[in-house]
Amino acid sequence: MSPFPSLDPATLTADLRTQFDAFLDEHRAALHDCLDGLSEQEARASLVPSRTTLLGLVKHATFVEKVWFDEAITCRSRQQIGIPATPDESFILEAADTIADLQAAYRRACEESRRRAASLDLDDLVKGNRRGPLPLRWVYLHMLRELAQHCGHADILREQILAARP
Repeated sequence: MSPFPSLDPATLTADLRTQFDAFLDEHRAALHDCLDGLSEQEARASLVPSRTTLLGLVKHATFVEKVWFDEAITCRSRQQIGIPATPDESFILEAADTIADLQAAYRRACEESRRRAASLDLDDLVKGNRRGPLPLRWVYLHMLRELAQHCGHADILREQILAARP
């Protein structure tokens, strides 16, 4: 059972912020759950020329949460947060990285993201991004785009991994 809330039918008529939160959580859950039922080897399987693996996608999603809901909101540097300097580096897996550890780290990052954004309105500006001040609404839209893209990658990689099973 996913630790993320499911999309409630009442979301259809809810205010925009509630809808944004619900859709973000739906995408977060899909990415988190893409590792369920896989072996550590399957989660690390490299099926494309880039660094993109299922385990790497979840690690990258943790990085993205921290960039947009920690760095952008708190104005702390990536070094202070303890995350890689570039998105490409966020896909690099360490020998000690496991499904359970990276799923737990992702859940914690998502919880922190929700907490940091909770007191902000969609039109409030976040000032810690290299582009300059951005409204929280832009951050939500960007996160939806980013997570939707990575959920699509995860669907394809997972389908390939499951199809290769004996």
